[in-house]
Amino acid sequence: MLKAVILIGGPQKGTRFRPLSFEVPKPLFPVAGVPMIQHHIEACAQVPGMQEILLIGFYQPDEPLTQFLETAQQEFNLPVRYLQEFAPLGTGGGLYHFRDQILAGGPEAFFVLNADVCSDFPLNAMLDAHRRQRHPFLLLGTTANRTQSLNYGCIVENPQTHEVLHYVEKPSTFISDIINCGIYLFSPEALKPLRDVFQRNQQDRQLCLALGEDSPGLWPGAGTIRLEQDVFSALAGQGQIYVYLTDGIWSQIKSAGSALYASRLYLGRYEFTHPERLAKHTPGGPQIRGNVYIHPTAKVAPSAVVASVPGGDWTWGSSKSLQGLWSMFLPTAGPQRLHWEGGDSGRGCASPGEHCPPRSHVTGAHVCSAQHRGLGEHRGALGPRGGYRQ
Repeated sequence: MLKAVILIGGPQKGTRFRPLSFEVPKPLFPVAGVPMIQHHIEACAQVPGMQEILLIGFYQPDEPLTQFLETAQQEFNLPVRYLQEFAPLGTGGGLYHFRDQILAGGPEAFFVLNADVCSDFPLNAMLDAHRRQRHPFLLLGTTANRTQSLNYGCIVENPQTHEVLHYVEKPSTFISDIINCGIYLFSPEALKPLRDVFQRNQQDRQLCLALGEDSPGLWPGAGTIRLEQDVFSALAGQGQIYVYLTDGIWSQIKSAGSALYASRLYLGRYEFTHPERLAKHTPGGPQIRGNVYIHPTAKVAPSAVVASVPGGDWTWGSSKSLQGLWSMFLPTAGPQRLHWEGGDSGRGCASPGEHCPPRSHVTGAHVCSAQHRGLGEHRGALGPRGGYRQ
């Protein structure tokens, strides 16, 4: 029996997503036509033996989140529950705080996925690797160039055994070209090191109080645990942490620009995983060029040609991060740009209503194209690349 935990954070995060995150919580932000975390849930639901999916964060359980959970449970026929933290507890604090719920039923292992990543989620392959050689922590890793690696957690591995010998979160100098993807498979005993960090934090707090050096504004609290710095860095080289290297797609989703790139990756995969989500040309309808998603509530003029906006060729307002966020419509009279006219603003690729061009060939919700360019993300390929160790 298996479980999965998706770490969704909270409203204090995702500032690089503003103003888009004002309209919809970041975990529900549409990427390739569906909420960001639906890609995670779909991947988890396809793992044989998956018993339950838990979301952990400190968002208020408002109506959009509640409705999404209800829909997900019905669609995937799995319990999908939200566990709300009483305060931001870091990437590991929520796991320890809700340990009883995670371990209820005696799962063999549980996946932990950060919500703000795009991936093809090779969960079954990770599970196979874990079952061949069981260890408390298995991290999904991929490669980046020397400069890009400085923006991520860097992993030094034993190339024969794939044990993590050294781990540094966002190093100041080059450490390794293997980076942490934010997707993990933990054994139940992985929670013991989190308990040790929690107890050490409690002791440090008591010592500060005894010395009169306590500063409430600076003390994060005993429940705050950072998986990367407090656990991975501390346990590296002790035979507890291993890495599974993938040659699949991966990207972080930290900004509006990176959401474009993630949409491109997912839309490219839809040809094989969800062809029903891709728009198709129909007689008398608009022409479709490439892999494009059109929301059912969007209305597109029959004379339009739905294609992509090359990143950088079109900007909306003054925000460079919104370049190419919408698709381009090429009617027979010449190029026109997307114009919002009402519709469900919460379903769009971004917050509508500002800097709209004067003409429109679509109204309502959004359109996504697979030809978006990634803005600022390190991944430049859609599919497998050579040289990866499995």
